[in-house]
Amino acid sequence: MAESELTVKGFDLSRIRNRNEKRVAKLMPEILDQYYEDYVFEQLDIEDIYALTLNLLPARYVQRGSIILSDRISDFVIKSKLREATERVLEHPTRSD
Repeated sequence: MAESELTVKGFDLSRIRNRNEKRVAKLMPEILDQYYEDYVFEQLDIEDIYALTLNLLPARYVQRGSIILSDRISDFVIKSKLREATERVLEHPTRSD
């Protein structure tokens, strides 16, 4: 069997996650709701905002058994980056047309 893209020397790396992923996804609806009257988001918009937000935040990767130090990013900071990412996507939308 061939190694998957997330397998190195037989070791599965797919369970290593950015701790901010779930938090960004959880906070996105609150921020996006502020724009719904003026803009209808497509799937690609949502994906772009999600990815850009994660890129704007410091990465916090963990794997099972990790020791997690208390350098948690506040919800305020995440919401601020979500707004920044949303504004950038709205200024330069990617259209699937």
